[in-house]
Amino acid sequence: MSDETTQLLSALSEGDTSAAERLLPLVYDELKRIAARQMNQERVGHTLQATALVHEAFIKLIDQTRVQWQGKAHFCAVASNIMRRILVDYARQKNAAKRGSGAQKISIDENLTPDMKQDGVDLVELDEALTQLAELNERHAKIVEMRFFGGMTVEETATALEVSTSTVKNDWRTAKAWLMIQLQDADDE
Repeated sequence: MSDETTQLLSALSEGDTSAAERLLPLVYDELKRIAARQMNQERVGHTLQATALVHEAFIKLIDQTRVQWQGKAHFCAVASNIMRRILVDYARQKNAAKRGSGAQKISIDENLTPDMKQDGVDLVELDEALTQLAELNERHAKIVEMRFFGGMTVEETATALEVSTSTVKNDWRTAKAWLMIQLQDADDE
């Protein structure tokens, strides 16, 4: 992100709501990339489109009054989290409308769970597993969120979390193994 983007994020953190209008064109492509990655994991024919996801997430991003933006990596991490929350809420509403039948499945890629069945995992189950993981180790959950949902590289994730790349790689492996067990157990039930 440019210096202008960093300045606008800082202005937004300080309560300058007019900064949001100037910020959107500068971050739109990055938000669209994150949304496209997340929407690619959704079922075909999903009624929520990537553009709508970007717009809803941006509204929530600029409404973050307690966030002191620390640059591109931090912004992308928060955007990934917000988009995941939107999609999970959407899936919960859909599942509730169907009274639990036809739960939405997503495909696990990025080697998150290499032995996982081809038919994917339920997005709500994945969110619940990530919530449990965050209770055990918040950094592991953030790494999964940034890498899997946000499509961030090891380096970008390390920068956002202010840890080394080897820490991210080790935590990523551990988190994937833990999630694989949790999701497999949920599948077996």
